[in-house]
Amino acid sequence: MNILQFKYFFNILGRFRNFSMASSYSPVSHVIFDLDGTILDTETIYTETYRQVIESFGKTYDNELRLAITGTKEHDACRVLVESLNLPLTPTEFSLKVQALQKPALENPPIKPGAEKLICHLHHHKIPMAIATSSGEQKCKIKTASHMHLFKLFSHMVTGSTDSEVVNGKPAPDIFLITANRFPNPPPPEKCLVFEDAPNGVTGGIAAGMQVVMIPENYVPVEMTKEATLVLKSLEDFKPELFGLPPYPK
Repeated sequence: MNILQFKYFFNILGRFRNFSMASSYSPVSHVIFDLDGTILDTETIYTETYRQVIESFGKTYDNELRLAITGTKEHDACRVLVESLNLPLTPTEFSLKVQALQKPALENPPIKPGAEKLICHLHHHKIPMAIATSSGEQKCKIKTASHMHLFKLFSHMVTGSTDSEVVNGKPAPDIFLITANRFPNPPPPEKCLVFEDAPNGVTGGIAAGMQVVMIPENYVPVEMTKEATLVLKSLEDFKPELFGLPPYPK
């Protein structure tokens, strides 16, 4: 095979690969984002504050516990930690200790790479977007206050820890189905694309009948990412056209 034949073969192979990738996903009309770890870089804040409170009782906050609670309702997370570590306080008391440490750090969290570009791009093309977060309403107000230019682009936000309709938190599908149903023209689940960083969130999105793009933290084992429709290292790597969304301008 000469160099021209090789280039031709490589080009055809590349086109086939792109077609194969694109055809493995279904077109969507609506997008649902998780908040913590997906849009806002807050996971390090949560990890550090949980660690401080837990270590004050002589216990250790390891990755196994971190994986168990990431993406879940706040009260559920505190209950799991208190029960798993046999801490001498109630989940509510634990939560109050953690919140006291978290509040100043959460007032201006950084935005994850690629998130603002993607959100602004989808808004420009009038793609309906919403947020499905396990956090409570008051804490979300604190976290988003310094980035309102971005969060005003969303149709709505469902806060799982304080929304009375969200009976079961992630990994249950409740929050995703409720979020979809609150769009002005509610789409069927299969027309929704979810962006998540946590295995619990991915499980919930898939259980809701939606496609899920996962951007996992570096401590998440590979085997816990296999349920996702697509796994990326960063939102900067996302190609909207794979899911029938308008591509970024060249």
